Amino acid sequence: MRVDKKLKGLVIKKFNEFYLVEIKEHQNSEFNTKFLCKIRKSVNFRNQLVFVGDKVILHQIDLKSKRATIESLVKRTNLLERPSVANISNIYVICSVEEPKLNLSQVNKFLISAEQMGVEVSLLLTKCDLITEQKRLFLIDKFHKWGYQAITLNLNTPENFINLLTELKKKKCSIFMGPSGVGKTTLLNRIIPGLDNTTAPVSRKIKRGKNTTRNVELFSLSSKSYIVDTPGFNMQTLEIDILELPNLYPEIYKQVVHQGINCKFRNCLHINDEGCNLNKNFERYTFYKEMIESSKSHYCLIRGD
Repeated sequence: MRVDKKLKGLVIKKFNEFYLVEIKEHQNSEFNTKFLCKIRKSVNFRNQLVFVGDKVILHQIDLKSKRATIESLVKRTNLLERPSVANISNIYVICSVEEPKLNLSQVNKFLISAEQMGVEVSLLLTKCDLITEQKRLFLIDKFHKWGYQAITLNLNTPENFINLLTELKKKKCSIFMGPSGVGKTTLLNRIIPGLDNTTAPVSRKIKRGKNTTRNVELFSLSSKSYIVDTPGFNMQTLEIDILELPNLYPEIYKQVVHQGINCKFRNCLHINDEGCNLNKNFERYTFYKEMIESSKSHYCLIRGD
């Protein structure tokens, strides 16, 4: 039975020229299901492609065959390029404390990569059963000074995992980001019942894990929350206006916005600038300074006019 009405849906999976679109919010329960869709050939989305996480308008909805046509694309709030996922609300940077060993420089790079998306960023530390309680508390305090309330996780004890799951159910669309071998796939397998993605052990030689996930897909955690299962979501390419870099460090942003420090010049980079009033006595200042000064590094910093 084909229904002559238009409904908004969410793209939860993409394969070849087909899209799996989920409808949840319609009052009539017969529409609250997943439809296999194709884009109407005459539609032009201004050269934009449709990705997982996009909200779309469906037409020519067939309730019997569970098929429909994508007629238009709702304006998105953001887009990750690799993997291609739209409308992310939260990024969880996941790093292990051991196996592979925690690398603070690497953690910093991942946090900056996540912060440039302009969404809420959280830090999750895995494999905390491999360190002492004293070291765990030390790391919590360290990252608090960085501006993050680090979530520590031991998959052998359920309490922190249950708290994390409760938190995820309050977010709109979360994604895990981090280096290989830190437990992203294992964690997703616990969060999404029946997912059963394969995992690979950490290499003894290079101390890194192997990416094992292959397809991008959204999974529902509650009536209004999703989590992305993504193929080894690693660091995004950093192409940042150099003047925006201070805004990606909570230690600097809080001083400027919340404490109201005023430097002599509005575009102060807080390095050797005349009249700079920033308190530079924070741990990550060395990382920040290196990012500013290393224009030939892989960060590709672009100074604005």
